[in-house]
Amino acid sequence: MDRIIVEGFVCYAHHGVLPEEISLGQEFHVSIELGVDLSSHHDDVIEAVPDYRKAVMIIEEVMYGESCQLLETLACRIADKLLNVPGIIEAAVEVRKPNPPIPGIQGGVGVLVNRRR
Repeated sequence: MDRIIVEGFVCYAHHGVLPEEISLGQEFHVSIELGVDLSSHHDDVIEAVPDYRKAVMIIEEVMYGESCQLLETLACRIADKLLNVPGIIEAAVEVRKPNPPIPGIQGGVGVLVNRRR
């Protein structure tokens, strides 16, 4: 299967379990890997492939939309919406908090989900 990769979407949003996470917000990082079939691709036109700009709009819609407590919920919502885009067969979505409010965590926390049509 072929892949379209979008790495390092960074946003400031209001998700989390703690009241401070909701009221103050925090930084999130989102990366996606889309499974597509490009085996018959021959035309150099955007209409011939899944447009990753639409995928970025879906990430924005979810991340700036309704507040969620869990990274798992955010990742699943993004993946489910990506599978509604024509030509996307599979979606891997990683959502990370680089600075979670957990003592001792230096590298952040994240969730990676995989969905297939």
